[in-house]
Amino acid sequence: MNENPSPTASEFATAEEAEAYDRWFRAKVQRSLDDQRPSAPHEDVMAALRKIIETKRDTNASDPMAN
Repeated sequence: MNENPSPTASEFATAEEAEAYDRWFRAKVQRSLDDQRPSAPHEDVMAALRKIIETKRDTNASDPMAN
């Protein structure tokens, strides 16, 4: 595996695939920008994720088949 891919090489097989991805990506970004729901602060999201991870870790620690 090449650790430093060429900046001029495309990961897409054809120009049409690259253009289709670009359209999809731009539409996804625009939908996000247009979303009127309130955003969640990073700290709140990370705290919730840490709680989920700890719960899973605690559950797996008591499960002899988890390892």
